[in-house]
Amino acid sequence: MEGVDMTRTNGTAAAGRPTRPALVRTEHAKTWHIDDGTAPDGGERRKTPVRRSFSAEYKLSFFFTDAACTETGEKGALLRREGLYSSLLADWRRQHRMGLLKAALGRSDGGRGGPSLSELAKLKAENERLRSTLAQAEVIIGVQGKVHALLEEISKSAASDDD
Repeated sequence: MEGVDMTRTNGTAAAGRPTRPALVRTEHAKTWHIDDGTAPDGGERRKTPVRRSFSAEYKLSFFFTDAACTETGEKGALLRREGLYSSLLADWRRQHRMGLLKAALGRSDGGRGGPSLSELAKLKAENERLRSTLAQAEVIIGVQGKVHALLEEISKSAASDDD
């Protein structure tokens, strides 16, 4: 390219030279190029990146698709095709083992209108604790009833012996 300085610049111009845009390396190019504010597809580049979020259905479908891969390099190709990292898949496997990854799970933490997953876990733990306390109380009440009946019999037999 004639007239274009192909060295990396930091946006400052030397005396007499016009300022050129910085050359940057992006994930979409294997070579240095001029960052002119356009995305690789020709559209306008976003100023702030958007964090991707995945539905439980997508996670499960990808999880089972990954499990079906048997050939050497097939899982890596699948991850590259979908633009995912293996660490993300490992997180999804952990969630699946813990029972947190279910289709149509409902509201997640931060959702509106329903209990969050952490609140639901707390409520389940409290419910289990209360169930065990109730079972223990029922056993104690049963023993107290038997002790009361036994003491009544002892009291009646003592009263009949005194007569």
